[in-house]
Amino acid sequence: MRRFTRTVAAAALATALAVTAGCTGSDNSQESNDPGAKSLEKVTYLTGFGSFGREAYAWVAKEKGFFKEAGFDVEIQPGKGSLAVIQTVVGEQADFGVIDMTGGLLAKGKDKSSEFVVVAAIHQRTMTAIIALEGSGIGNPKDLEGKKVADTPGSVVRNLFPTYAKLAGVDASKVTWINGQPQTLMGTLASGSVDAIGQFVVGKPTVETVAKGKKAVLLPYSDVITDLYGNGLITTVKAAKEDPERVKRFREALLKGLEYSIANPKEAAEILKKYEAQTKVEAAAAELELMAAFVKSAGSGEAIGSLDPSRVARSIAILAGAGAIPAGLTPEEFIDFNVAPKV
Repeated sequence: MRRFTRTVAAAALATALAVTAGCTGSDNSQESNDPGAKSLEKVTYLTGFGSFGREAYAWVAKEKGFFKEAGFDVEIQPGKGSLAVIQTVVGEQADFGVIDMTGGLLAKGKDKSSEFVVVAAIHQRTMTAIIALEGSGIGNPKDLEGKKVADTPGSVVRNLFPTYAKLAGVDASKVTWINGQPQTLMGTLASGSVDAIGQFVVGKPTVETVAKGKKAVLLPYSDVITDLYGNGLITTVKAAKEDPERVKRFREALLKGLEYSIANPKEAAEILKKYEAQTKVEAAAAELELMAAFVKSAGSGEAIGSLDPSRVARSIAILAGAGAIPAGLTPEEFIDFNVAPKV
């Protein structure tokens, strides 16, 4: 009898609490506006190129709960270069992805109707480069003539090479390109199968690690092509127009991961290794340390991720002037400035 009485009392108390909670409008409203209180939206994100240290910020955003706080359950997949990422996002097989913005401009130049837009800058300056090893006979751009260079077919390094070659005084027809995959390019270079590879500047520490102490020789594209942005975050035109707040939430969460990673490169590299076992922590941390200068323009005071319409216009003019894209492309066809962070 006593047990029955306690059961009835407990049920009555639970009912009273439920009624009280239901009558408290302000509490209900607050809970419904908390992304963490809702079921998380599953989205797919593509890195720009493999799972190197320079891409660690996405895994940091996942590990630190930045994506979850924004209302997302994110599956991170290694990308295979700008064109492949664009095709996957436009084909709606991924929600967001990272591309080299110059590669994106080349793609838009060929097809203005391509349904992708950039919504944030990851790097304020291009990091594209060709990397060789000491002893290869490559010390300047002209030395690339007669050499074999490996890269993925959709890589911006490869697709931008004709423009780089033209401005650097190189006969592009005398350079042989070999197809490769993101995770095997450095090993291909270290084995001596090719003379150089397409890479980002920040790949230098990892190249030297794979090459077991051999010094890397860098040929940065920024030495001859100025004013270009580096990587940028993309989504579809449809996604940016139909739900800009969703895109902004994802963008901010990713940029929080980016800012945390360049401030804490060693921790970010260790987080990457937790998800990607092949990670060399020291090399990954060194990549992030080098990348910091490209994420934040020194002394500019610009917010991480911001995009400047006038700079985008100059980038378009550089590529159009070199004959890499037709004239007439506008910054607004490439960037969604309603969603992107302001300068």
